[in-house]
Amino acid sequence: MTLHQGAAAPRWVDRLFTLHGLLVFAFLYLPILVVIVFSFSESPNVGIWGGFSLRWYDRMLGNEQLLKTVQNSVIVALISTFVATILGTAAALAIDRYKRWVSRGAFDALLYLPIIIPDVTMAVMLLLWFTQTGIVPLGRTSITVAHIAFNISFVAIVVRARLAHMDPAMEDAAADLYASRWQTFRRVTFPLILPGVLGGALLALTLSLDDVVITSFVQGPGATTLPVHVFGLIRKSITPEINAVSTLMIAVSMVLVLGSLAFQRRSGKSD
Repeated sequence: MTLHQGAAAPRWVDRLFTLHGLLVFAFLYLPILVVIVFSFSESPNVGIWGGFSLRWYDRMLGNEQLLKTVQNSVIVALISTFVATILGTAAALAIDRYKRWVSRGAFDALLYLPIIIPDVTMAVMLLLWFTQTGIVPLGRTSITVAHIAFNISFVAIVVRARLAHMDPAMEDAAADLYASRWQTFRRVTFPLILPGVLGGALLALTLSLDDVVITSFVQGPGATTLPVHVFGLIRKSITPEINAVSTLMIAVSMVLVLGSLAFQRRSGKSD
């Protein structure tokens, strides 16, 4: 006997899928929960609970080297996000609006290249370009340029998703009312794509703050970012202070990702 199309699945199938989903979520998020819990432990041993304490957070805030890496990460993230948002939005508009452009297909493929290729490959290419040309010195500037290079693609994808759901009749109506292209963009197009732009910007900010591979290749003396610093500490020894730093990074990343999703969801509802 076969199930008719559209018939409800047996109850045991629903329970099996539910169990599978719970196991997947447990596999993904239980290690993160363990890190967060033990960041509040008094014990100097990572895997031993010694009672609730904010000792390691206080020690983290008193670490000047760590605070310097946080400063580097924030500066790089803000500058790279600002530039990548402008360039990514412009790229999305160019691809979406100028469909008869001869090189549109090639430009579209190149735009997705930083997302497709491995991070190590892109890191090596950027390092060779920086060292061979000498245009950009290794340091905070090289990290910023590298983050702009891969963040443009992510911003463009989010903005293009917003442009795909925008009614072109809105811009046509503005043109019928004798609005110039700049007036149409400023008063019609940009307000409509703003949720997508903000969502792409938050996504770029998150990726910049969390990047390790590319940053570790193109960094210079005194320009270490927080994720690279934490990775270096883990290679030496794992202490509860690392748990505290990791918890802070997780919290910031979650806020930014949730903000990006909220803007994108708002963008979808406004359609």
